[in-house]
Amino acid sequence: MIEPSLHIIDYVIIIISILVSIYIGVSFSKKQNNTNQYFAAGGNVPSWAIGMSIFATLISSVTFLAYPGEGYTSNWIRLVQGLMVPVVLIFMIGFIVPLYRKVIGLSAYEYFERRFGYLARVYGSLGFIFAHFSKMGSVFFLLALALSSMIGIDTLWIIWVLGFCIVILTLLGGMEAVIWLDVVQGFLLILGGIISIAVLIFSTEGGLSEIVNVAMENDKIGLGPFDWDFVNLTFWVMAINGIFYGIQKYGTDQTIVQRYLTAKTDKKAIRASLMGILLSLPVWTAFMFIGTALFSFYEIYPGLLPEGTRADEVFPYFIMNELPPGLVGLILAALIAAAISSLDSDLNCLAAVGVDDYYAKLWPNSLDHKRMLFSRFIVVIAGLGAVLVATAYVKAGDAGVLATVFMLYAIFSGGIAGMFLLGLFVKRANKQGLYVGIVVCILFTAYAILTSSYTGEGENKELYLDMGALNYTHHKYMLGVYSHLVLFFVGWFASYLFPKKEIPLNLTYYGYLKKKKEGKI
Repeated sequence: MIEPSLHIIDYVIIIISILVSIYIGVSFSKKQNNTNQYFAAGGNVPSWAIGMSIFATLISSVTFLAYPGEGYTSNWIRLVQGLMVPVVLIFMIGFIVPLYRKVIGLSAYEYFERRFGYLARVYGSLGFIFAHFSKMGSVFFLLALALSSMIGIDTLWIIWVLGFCIVILTLLGGMEAVIWLDVVQGFLLILGGIISIAVLIFSTEGGLSEIVNVAMENDKIGLGPFDWDFVNLTFWVMAINGIFYGIQKYGTDQTIVQRYLTAKTDKKAIRASLMGILLSLPVWTAFMFIGTALFSFYEIYPGLLPEGTRADEVFPYFIMNELPPGLVGLILAALIAAAISSLDSDLNCLAAVGVDDYYAKLWPNSLDHKRMLFSRFIVVIAGLGAVLVATAYVKAGDAGVLATVFMLYAIFSGGIAGMFLLGLFVKRANKQGLYVGIVVCILFTAYAILTSSYTGEGENKELYLDMGALNYTHHKYMLGVYSHLVLFFVGWFASYLFPKKEIPLNLTYYGYLKKKKEGKI
């Protein structure tokens, strides 16, 4: 659909941006001589850099390509999830950050072990691993798909070459390199979004007002429908899902929690967390607006877009056909940077989970250099796994990646936010009750997926498990809500079936309140 035709200037810009990334990775390689430095940067990173790193990690090629595709075909309803995150942070970040910085050594899931036992730690870490493998595959796939159509290189080649480069960068530089790479890539990403919006506005006769008018006439700007309906995709489905997404992301996600440990103080870690999401929101909105503006642009100039162009191809087509040389290179460099900043973070954090949650448990007396070797082994294996997931996406074809990413998050969330809330707010909760909650949550998730998913096509299409009126009929995104609620309430009530056990107050929200009352916070 897109005629690959990059100018030499564009190639130079892209190559320079990649070389800068490699230089940053190499420059930090000599410092990576212990696990504390490799995973937590020695706890000595400025808060503004951590905030930029959180922002760059939250923004990936999913944002860069899938959000414009969503804005082009629909309205802004999938933006609602992100809008809910600041609401969660206002109430929770003040005690989540100090909790983790005092309770855990490295892995976010160590908290679950201290509160409920090792099985809870394994369950939480496995949810993180599965969710991030699916996400990493989506990031690789989207980036390779776009670059392939733009520069004419086979999609699989791009996936494998990019995967190799990211693995090498992560192996060399550790978390400190990841953070400073994210800083550079974050600024490049913001610049790419600003350039895209500016070109769209100045390329449209009538400018911003005409873009908005056309979009409003076609119901492209809005967060609805607002029906109180959990079967279809509505504002309330995304809003409630967003609340639990915020709790899980900032309360239990290793890619965020690990960054709390890189700051010098609790206050700086809190400031960095708020900075990360407050930067992400306008960028998510900007890229959703790019999709809306693209719709208006091609409505005003209908002959410019070939028929049959897929939604996720529209933004790449615009870049290649409407932007001058140099700007194309900047946008593509920003696109590549968005993927790198997300993937290098995921690889480092997966290695941290592998070392702290599994290797250190199996070999508690192992020397630090052995753990470093194992962490690098995990980076390689995780990188290879993500590349294979992306390859599977290519073989299976595209079925709406943003929708797929949200659905997989809902499935793999596994009630982990519910487990986190149970540990924080219910002092009576114990590990036996939690284990009952986990079993019920897994059974519920399996039931919901099997009774709402189809096998076959056309006349042969049928549910995997048809229970008639008892089938799960709500939107699949709601799985990311119900699983947490099921685990929380079942775990809570089941805890009363087992003997009460005293727990350290510092593992709960009530310990935070006590310290605050005593003036220690």
